[in-house]
Amino acid sequence: MVEAATATLSAREVTRDFGDRHALFNVSFDVFPGEMIAVIGPNGAGKTTLLSILAGSLASSSGEVIRPPGARSVGWVPQEPALYSKLSVRENLRLFARLEQAPDPEKTVAEMLAQTGLADRADDQVRTLSGGNQQRVNIALGLLSAPRVLLLDEPSSSLDPRQRERLWEFITGLARGGTSVVYATHDVFEAERYANRLLVLGEGELLFVGTPEELEAAADIDAAADVHDIESDEHAAHLAEIRVDFETSFVRYLRERGH
Repeated sequence: MVEAATATLSAREVTRDFGDRHALFNVSFDVFPGEMIAVIGPNGAGKTTLLSILAGSLASSSGEVIRPPGARSVGWVPQEPALYSKLSVRENLRLFARLEQAPDPEKTVAEMLAQTGLADRADDQVRTLSGGNQQRVNIALGLLSAPRVLLLDEPSSSLDPRQRERLWEFITGLARGGTSVVYATHDVFEAERYANRLLVLGEGELLFVGTPEELEAAADIDAAADVHDIESDEHAAHLAEIRVDFETSFVRYLRERGH
């Protein structure tokens, strides 16, 4: 068990209200170095709201977010790219490096081009890049300050399978290097495949924190409870049938909790 003191980011009873509606309610969890956490849940569950609060771009109504020391210790990559399409990759990075007040913008740009594998496209206009490479540039902007935590909102949306694979290779490489990655996704298979842990949100409440395997096990237990009164042989056969794919387990888990 990793002690809470080693967490790179912590949420404590975070609540966000919009009028009379709880967009988030008493959400608490920790993020640890090199960990990849997927935030999943139905539309309107509060995923983007949570990431925005963790990033500091949206204030919580109550509760606390404990971030690493340093003004730019958390990188935030929203779903909509913050890129200037008529500028080159290098020009975009240079502009944002100056906005981030990097001590040596040119050195920072060179390092980021090397890290993202975009050095050979540095002088290409962003609008000429593939969707996958544009998203790499977008993520590069969030990495300019070398944050300890990177927050990603739907990082692979609108990408084709090959572009998604390359993007996730890059993101998992960041995690292997020690960066904590928290990402929201509608693709539960991306959550199952890449995340060390899951946060399942439903109508602003944190319903589950744990590994994909633990979520599947919890869904199996729910399903088993529905058939507890049948004969033992039939019971065993039914349990074999209900252990299906992760998406089915996820939907079952939500349904059992009224979402």
